[in-house]
Amino acid sequence: MTTDWTDRIRLRHLRILLSLAQTRNLSHSAAILHTTQPGLSKWLKDLESEVGLTLFERHARGLSPTAHGEVLIEHARRINAQLDRAAADMQVLQEGGAGRVVIGASGAAATEAAPRAILAIAREMPDIRVDLVEGTMDRLLTLLARGDVDIVLGRTADAIPDDSSVCSEVVYVDPVDLVARPGHPLFDLDRVQWQDVEQYRWIVWPKGSPVRHALEVALSSAERSFPSNYIESNSVIANVTLLNNSDLIGTASHRSVVMLVQMNLVRVLPLKLEGVGSVSMYWRNDELYPRSVQLALDCVREVTSIPLT
Repeated sequence: MTTDWTDRIRLRHLRILLSLAQTRNLSHSAAILHTTQPGLSKWLKDLESEVGLTLFERHARGLSPTAHGEVLIEHARRINAQLDRAAADMQVLQEGGAGRVVIGASGAAATEAAPRAILAIAREMPDIRVDLVEGTMDRLLTLLARGDVDIVLGRTADAIPDDSSVCSEVVYVDPVDLVARPGHPLFDLDRVQWQDVEQYRWIVWPKGSPVRHALEVALSSAERSFPSNYIESNSVIANVTLLNNSDLIGTASHRSVVMLVQMNLVRVLPLKLEGVGSVSMYWRNDELYPRSVQLALDCVREVTSIPLT
């Protein structure tokens, strides 16, 4: 039986490959890895010979991965991430825990759905450590694919990998609200109308986000124009701070607004908007899925099925 080149791959080799992908320079990687440039160049040449494909193109300014190289680099990233995850999980077990579940959340989900799900997970599995990672959907889905997070909660993505490696499920559909600070002058009016709201600058979510799309649909249905003078932000904390220190008008998904109203951070303006957006959860389609992750998925379903008023 012929020995495959993968039988000779070691963890250090994967890290060499990742270093070359990052620096794109033999000299820089050699210095970082405490080796010599000729030795590193020979290692790369031997690897390419064994694989039978060119992994990096050489040019005067350094290296650039070929399409074949990008595929192997992505595999190396996933393996390295899985080893990092294994080390973190073993540390949790050494500290007396029963394991770990990592939740990724973006935008509105990080304000309401993810925290409520984490509380439910903590009640259901008191010995499990739960970590929360907040970020954009593209970053979180990348972390999910690599195994750095177990479940992602966030906007319903336009596209996910079509190789069945990721499962998805819409957990709720949400309308969008216009909000302002509790002491905003608009709340002194007997009746708030569109022309009143349009006198103030707005904070809106970035183009392409579900809340932004829902707002655009709502304004179109109301035959109103999108504001021309606005602040664009995807940070819930920054938006709440801006609202509470100004007369700005904010936009947010309804479930997030309910939580913020309960904390007396904002009030909802009495203008009915027709647009809606959806939030989904994503998880890897692994054959051997820990029971803790399955229970965590059930906790997400439970808390998001409860309507908030």
